[in-house]
Amino acid sequence: MKHGFIIPVYRHGKTACVLAEYLASFRMPVIIVDDGNDEETKNILAAYAASCCDVSRSSEEADQKDSLITLVRLEKNSGKGGAVCAGIKKAREMGITHALQIDADGQHDTGRIEFFLEQSVKYPDKIICGYPEFDDTAPKSRVKGRRISTFWGMAVTLSAELKDLLCGFRIYPVNETFNIIKNNFMDKRMGFDPEILVRLFWKKIYPDYHPIKVNYPKDGVSNFNAVNDNIRISLTFARLFFGMLIRFPVLITRNIKRKNENERE
Repeated sequence: MKHGFIIPVYRHGKTACVLAEYLASFRMPVIIVDDGNDEETKNILAAYAASCCDVSRSSEEADQKDSLITLVRLEKNSGKGGAVCAGIKKAREMGITHALQIDADGQHDTGRIEFFLEQSVKYPDKIICGYPEFDDTAPKSRVKGRRISTFWGMAVTLSAELKDLLCGFRIYPVNETFNIIKNNFMDKRMGFDPEILVRLFWKKIYPDYHPIKVNYPKDGVSNFNAVNDNIRISLTFARLFFGMLIRFPVLITRNIKRKNENERE
């Protein structure tokens, strides 16, 4: 196994660089995806990437970090899903087998990274997912949105295994995820997070959930558009619902079998 990190970045240049610096301390590849940012953010990311490749530095620690940071640039903004897909493709090119995707805004508890990596080693055939523990700073729309998306996740998988579909803290099995994104029409924006979980589930790549604290700073910049993104997510679930109907007999049989096996364990 070879682990790495993917940070999709849109309007969070400063926090992304701080996060990337921390992730580099794990001595694993860090892929930063510049998702068609404005010039200011592009320059911040480019300057950070250039500083990591400064050949004038001679310390062993600096040399190690130089080989860990990779910047992927998208000319146009493609959305959260598009940026993650670009990161997955790059990870595959680099020989990374499992990639932890973490949001650039610093909302996720990075203290859980080591535990999630351990779980990924323990269950390499699963997608290791964060189950968000919201504090008082969480917008009510996010809390309500999670409940609605979880309901639809049950509807399109005929299972209650997808406990959360929106949290962006996950370790993806790279090859299996790449095979899905290359062969299917996928929502490239906020609908990607729930869609890829459902499609992985359909392919027998099951989730392994663990709690992670999520905070929403007052001065934080959100890329979530309550109207447009909720509409996209709704349309995504509508497409997945028809996909479930095609797979209905297979899913029913498989889920009953899994339930019986879990009860015996």
